[in-house]
Amino acid sequence: MKFIFPFLGKTREKYLDQGIRDYAGRLSRFVTVDMVFIRERHDKNGPDKTVRRKEAELLLAQCPAKGLVVALDPGGTQPDSEKLARLVRTWQDGGVRNVCFLIGGHLGLDSSVLARADVVISLSRLTFTHEMTRLILMEQLYRACTINGGQKYHK
Repeated sequence: MKFIFPFLGKTREKYLDQGIRDYAGRLSRFVTVDMVFIRERHDKNGPDKTVRRKEAELLLAQCPAKGLVVALDPGGTQPDSEKLARLVRTWQDGGVRNVCFLIGGHLGLDSSVLARADVVISLSRLTFTHEMTRLILMEQLYRACTINGGQKYHK
């Protein structure tokens, strides 16, 4: 299985970038990890709706046509680590080859991304920067894979 992470722009904070790369390496023991850094090509000072729509186009263009799309949004379901592990196991058992995880920019995700998503999850009721969300998502997916692999990291 391949996990695809299209990220809007590079991670600016060095400590977050290091953590993301660390967990991507750990995660790669279980799945193929593809981090795609999308160069932002729009006016960040434009109307919010226009910015979100442009970001949606850039993000969705990175998702394989036959892949599963997972959007991260505050309105999504909030699985605990065990439930996330079961979800990942369901994808594996179902023969899903590509899972594309979409994290919005500073304005969140456009409604077109949420409409296209096969699964919408929330990592917390708290609000995180989109760069922090990258790290938290990677760590939680690694934790899910260790749970599925019977390893003790999660305890």
